[in-house]
Amino acid sequence: MMKTIFLTGATDGIGFVAAQKLGAQGHRLLIHGRDPQKLEQVSRKIAGAPETYLADLSNLEEVTLMCEEIKKNGRRLDSVINNAGVLKTSQTRTNSNRDIRFEVNTVAPYLITRELLPIINSDGIVINVSSAAQRPVDMKALREFKEMSDMEAYAQSKLAITAWSLAMGREFECGPSIVAVNPGSLLATKMVKEGFGIEGNDVNIGSEILARFVNDPKYSKRTGEYFDNDSGRFAPIHAAATSEIFIDELIKDLDRIIAEASLNFE
Repeated sequence: MMKTIFLTGATDGIGFVAAQKLGAQGHRLLIHGRDPQKLEQVSRKIAGAPETYLADLSNLEEVTLMCEEIKKNGRRLDSVINNAGVLKTSQTRTNSNRDIRFEVNTVAPYLITRELLPIINSDGIVINVSSAAQRPVDMKALREFKEMSDMEAYAQSKLAITAWSLAMGREFECGPSIVAVNPGSLLATKMVKEGFGIEGNDVNIGSEILARFVNDPKYSKRTGEYFDNDSGRFAPIHAAATSEIFIDELIKDLDRIIAEASLNFE
């Protein structure tokens, strides 16, 4: 059965291989990238002539415009895969004085999910790419820029996306499924090569699990859960992400950041 899928970060790594796989399976794809030339080149390597959407996910105004364009085109979605992420970058501070790892890995996927929920079919799924690397979140670092190592910022941002994914999955039990997925550790992506200086494991490990969550009801019907592809199972989340006080504070801060971005945009 053909599904309509929106996939962020489709120009590299897991996202690109997943897009090729899903396109070859006959699904209709809407793919995102931030480099117009690269996005155009990649789109020609994916079956089915995917629609392309351009946005820098560290700029919430651009994210909002991208979501508005998707909604304007009138398609309903079966799946949203928030795959784009960043670990190491020369520019760690956004124009809004926040850490780019939090903005791209946590805030932008939250905004995309909130914006697109009205057009996702009730039997659809939102797949948020998480990581085995998760650490307790310094909420001050989410709100405004704070010096920290690449790995510290990345791991905190991935715990945050896991926490809000599970909370939102419980909130919308009657709507589309919402899950967080660790696609596999140290896969052969540009992020791993630049961040750790190693080639990494077969990237198909990650793309295959994303495709499985799109296609297989055994996976796609689960919601408000975390799947760890290193162990091949739905797994307990990091203890720091289970605190209701933390989750409430996180959701409030994400809503505030998005509201402020919306006011600035207007």
